[in-house]
Parts: sequence; structure tokens; C-alpha cells
Amino acid sequence: MTSAFHPTTDPAVLVLEDGSRYAGRAYGARGTTLGEVVFSTGMTGYQETLTDPSYAGQIVLQTAPHIGNTGMNGEDPESRRIWVAGYIVRDPSRVVSNWRADESLDDALVRDGIVGISGIDTRAVTRRIRSEGSMRGGVFSGADAALDADEQLRRVQEAPQMAGQNLSAAVSVAAAEVTPATGERIGNLAVLDLGVKQATIDNLAARGFDVHVLPQTVTFADIQAIDPVAVFYSNGPGDPAASGDHVGLLREVLDARLPFFGICFGNQLLGRALGFGTYKLPFGHRGINQPVLDKATGRVEITAHNHGFAVDAPLEGTVDSPNGYGRVEVSHVGLNDNVVEGLRALDIPAFSVQYHPEAAAGPHDANYLFDRFRDLVVSDLDTRAPRALDHREGGK
Repeated sequence: MTSAFHPTTDPAVLVLEDGSRYAGRAYGARGTTLGEVVFSTGMTGYQETLTDPSYAGQIVLQTAPHIGNTGMNGEDPESRRIWVAGYIVRDPSRVVSNWRADESLDDALVRDGIVGISGIDTRAVTRRIRSEGSMRGGVFSGADAALDADEQLRRVQEAPQMAGQNLSAAVSVAAAEVTPATGERIGNLAVLDLGVKQATIDNLAARGFDVHVLPQTVTFADIQAIDPVAVFYSNGPGDPAASGDHVGLLREVLDARLPFFGICFGNQLLGRALGFGTYKLPFGHRGINQPVLDKATGRVEITAHNHGFAVDAPLEGTVDSPNGYGRVEVSHVGLNDNVVEGLRALDIPAFSVQYHPEAAAGPHDANYLFDRFRDLVVSDLDTRAPRALDHREGGK
């Protein structure tokens, strides 16, 4: 496909809650959008970013200056729609020239009603967020760009903060969906959909799981009903401190000693289930070039991130779970700012990472974690089999 994007002369303005204003041109749908302004450092993979449900409620700024040259295609979406609240780019590509493209990025933004802005100094906005921290913002485009500046700022400052928000209901499936195993079958896997990505489902199915993607409202009885060999918590948007029901559900999973793997939001919820706190990062980690140390191997991995909250746990040594789940250690550490990037329980079959091992847009340094999960489940099944046999034979 070869398609042209025609730069617009329609005005647009980005307004931050501290009163900063950046004038540019309308991009995507026209109107007003409000949300938390964050930046993503990926040089590629914008389609995967836009369709990642973890970005719900956020206006995403791309630090890469030239966006849109590969267009959008029907094979790479991570979910059923674009989830970002708004989009900020410097220079939209005038030509879509990738053979896989079905439409331009601009057309996709218009189709899904995503209000964006182009033609502003994205480096200046990024530096401000790095200095002052993530903040609420608004993009006003088309006729809304002419609204009174005080009125625009009022709307931004009255928008909800990300802290305290539970957004899982907005992104989760309404009913269970099943993807059959494509590798040698192990059993049913219960995936709590807090904003799961298609690449995650595909990776789990390839490891031999029949992947049951469940609504975020399910109970432990609902999980037990599918006779799962393990439970998985996905990535997702919002504040983990506002997801008490999901933490309570996870504690029932841990009490039952079902193997557990969590990624991103799932890592934060495991931390809280184990008894640790979580906190909001100044500006978060977003992009596909984040260095992480695997403490077990000493290997540095370049990983894909999208999180604004983190687990508060000791980086060194082994500690006892405050909630009584035995010994726990921090397994992975972010090398840019020493943030907890993974947890491993030593006395129950549970671990998690704060990043995205599926990384559809790359890099694939962390893809081995799906194999580690498979091995954990297989090992657990092997140890459970003799106990089940003893029970059937009356303990003989």
C-alpha cells in the first residue's frame, strides 16, 4: 500500500496541568481529550503501543520524531481497538510505504476517535515531564483549540488523577474467550484479563496452554470451574492500590498453591498479595529499550515496558512475605533507576515481572520467561501426580 497523509492546517494545543501550553496542528480526530500525559521511548512499534490496553486513560507522546511511515495493518494489533486517550507526535509521515499497511495511522486515529496533535516540540514536553513528573493534560483540536485558555486549563485540572483509578473494567473482556494450545498441550490456563495483549495469548498457547481469557470480575470459584493448571495475571492500566478485589482473588490462588505468573500490572498485584506496597513513579517506564538485570543469571536484558507504578520491596537478599507466603526475593532490577522489575516466591510456585516478555515489536530478550512459566507448571504437575495417586489408593 502507498498512501499519502496530507498535513492539516487545523490548529491544536496541548495544555498541561501546570499551565504549560504547546501549539501545533490537529492530528487524528478533532475535539478534546483529557488524560495523563506520558512519553514512550520506542523507535518503532507504534501500532503495538496504540493498541496496548495498558495505555487506557493516557495521552501518549512519542519521543521518536517521525511517526507513521509504516502505516497500520490488520495483523499486528494487540487488542480490538486503539486504547490511548490521545496521541502526540512531532512529524507525521506524509507517505505510508510499507507493503503490509492497510491504512494510514491518521485514518486509524480518526476511525477510533483518538484526538491527537502534531508539529510540537516533543523533546521539550518530554524534558518537562522528566523534570516535573507525569501530569494531567488535554489536547484541544479543531474548533476546541479556540476555547478560552483558562477554560482549557480548568478542564485539565478537573480531570481525574491516574492514582486511585481502577480501569480494568474498561479494557477487560465481557465473557470468557478460549484460545486452544498450539504447542504440546499441558492444560487449561486461567488468564485474568486486566488488559491482556494478543501476543501474550499467542505465546502462552505456543507453550501448550489452552488459554482461557477471563473477565476481571471472575471469582475463585469461576477459576476453579475450568480446572486450571495455573493462573496468569496480565498487564493493564490503573493504580494497583485501587484493585483490592484482584489482590484478594490472587491470595486465594496463592493459598491453593496454583502456579502463578504475572506481568506488568500482574507484578504489582502479586507484590500487594504478598504484602508489599506499591507507589507511583515520577514519570514511569514506557518504551521497548529499557535495561533490566536478571539477578539470577547476571544477564542484562533490553525489555519492553509500560508502567507508572512499582512494587516497594527490598532489592537485596531474601525477605519473608508480610502476608505469610514464605520467602520472597526481587528477581529483576531496572538499571536506569533501580526499580523492582520482578518478584520470585521461593516457597510457593509464583513469580512475576514488571515488563512485557511478549514484546511483539521487539526486543525478545525476555521471551524465555514464558518457557520458565511452562517449566514451573510442568514441574508442579509432576510433583502433584504422586500425591493424587496416593490419595486414590488410600495413602498406600
